[in-house]
Amino acid sequence: MDISEIIKYLSDSKEIIGAGLFAITFVVYAENGLFFAFFLPGDYLLFLTGVFVGTGFLKYAIGTVLLYLFVAAVLGSLTGFLFGRFFGSNLENKKDTWYFKQKHLDSTRDFFEKHGSQALIICRFLPYIRTFAPILAGISRMNYPKYLFYNVVGGAVWVGSLVGGGYYFGVEFPWIINYVHYVIFFFLAITTFTVVKGYLNFRNK
Repeated sequence: MDISEIIKYLSDSKEIIGAGLFAITFVVYAENGLFFAFFLPGDYLLFLTGVFVGTGFLKYAIGTVLLYLFVAAVLGSLTGFLFGRFFGSNLENKKDTWYFKQKHLDSTRDFFEKHGSQALIICRFLPYIRTFAPILAGISRMNYPKYLFYNVVGGAVWVGSLVGGGYYFGVEFPWIINYVHYVIFFFLAITTFTVVKGYLNFRNK
């Protein structure tokens, strides 16, 4: 299996969910703080996980799923923060590669300047920025207790709303399992719009 096939597999939320809770947990952890994992699914992975639990496809209690993914989101962001704090200068000077784009770091910095510390909560719902925000917080040496507070609150809101929302739809509308691809397209459309809008705003500035 070459690198492109690995990336394709890791980017497929249905494949990840089918692999079980530990695979989902690892992806959530990686996507929330490892700069080379920015391409992994985030929002729609959480939502579909909730749907699959609600419909019984995933045989886990919803409380267990919420706890695992909340911890993964918090620890992932904490990893990114610590990486930024101790190795951030190397990342800022790093040239673009297939797994790292300087523009993602620049757009995240712009987002921080606009929203301040609350960006750590808002950015949970924004692809790419969600991955780089903890790293940038570490680079800027944000006060640790302050960062931890926003990290925990952001993780709880992000996981709770998306997994909880997906679970509700799975329980109340079990037929949604037959339209998973439309759910993915919906989230991808939002993601694309957000990224393009953010890039255009950054370029104009």
